[in-house]
Amino acid sequence: MLHLDLYDRVWLSGKPPVQRLIAEGFLRFDYRNVEIVLEGRERLPEHPVVLAMNHTDNFNYWPLQYELHRLMRRYTATWVKGKNYESPLVRRFMLVTNNIPVASRGYVVTRDFLNVMGRRPTADEYRALRDAVDEGGLTDARAIPRPVLEQERDMLGRRFWPHRESYAEAVDALMNLFHARFVEKNREAMRLGLDILVFPQGTRSVRLSRGHIGIAQLALHLDVPIVPVGCSGSDLVYPSRSALARPGRIVYRIGEPMRDWGALRPTEPFAPFTRAAESAHRARFQAVVDRVMDAIDGLVDEPYRYSEDRVSDGTEGTRRFV
Repeated sequence: MLHLDLYDRVWLSGKPPVQRLIAEGFLRFDYRNVEIVLEGRERLPEHPVVLAMNHTDNFNYWPLQYELHRLMRRYTATWVKGKNYESPLVRRFMLVTNNIPVASRGYVVTRDFLNVMGRRPTADEYRALRDAVDEGGLTDARAIPRPVLEQERDMLGRRFWPHRESYAEAVDALMNLFHARFVEKNREAMRLGLDILVFPQGTRSVRLSRGHIGIAQLALHLDVPIVPVGCSGSDLVYPSRSALARPGRIVYRIGEPMRDWGALRPTEPFAPFTRAAESAHRARFQAVVDRVMDAIDGLVDEPYRYSEDRVSDGTEGTRRFV
């Protein structure tokens, strides 16, 4: 599972050996019947950027990484959800292939509940816990099992002392620790010359949906451009959880770098992902992400464009997290 100490084991490399081994030892042969089209690579600046791409299936970042390796010897560090660190085997793979784990509040709430109660929270329990975390305090503790609120424990790397702090305060403090390490790993990736690959939707969805504000916070904080990337066709090459590609055609279109945010850029420094930053600048962050998602919408084929309600057609409920 995701734990504070896990960030000490994340190994990033400017020329990632395992990525290159997979590219040359597996993908080069697996893609013999896959046509990969990379349009607009001349738009990529020489310096590292944040790549924002739609996420249609489990593996749609592999063909992009392969083409960047094959054509440009350019490499990425990818944001990966906490749930991908639940399996020991998958966790080991993620740690050595230039991935940066993302600790979301949903993951922390769900995983901690599972650790305490031995089961996932129900929809009502999860909603009550998220309301407590998002609003800074419980409005109705009756919906939550008492051990979750009152049991002293290690909460994913930080000790929770119920007699000293509330559950909401403990989660908030833990998230601040997670986010500080997350931001530092992104800084390290940039120093190594890596592009940061982000799926702003936060989950897999064939149809484009509204993006989350994390990518805006990082790009504005580090002052790096966001480059939109539209992916079309990968879901037909990877229709299941199998890493073996089916014959097909995948098109990646790279858009113009986005950096001039005008009045949307906060005028004072901020600590990304903190409650204070999101409270003060959420509308600006969301407006930045909306522009990025609109750009992606213009880069994908029709079957992958916005759904009518801009809601994801992917996994729902707590299974999004664990």
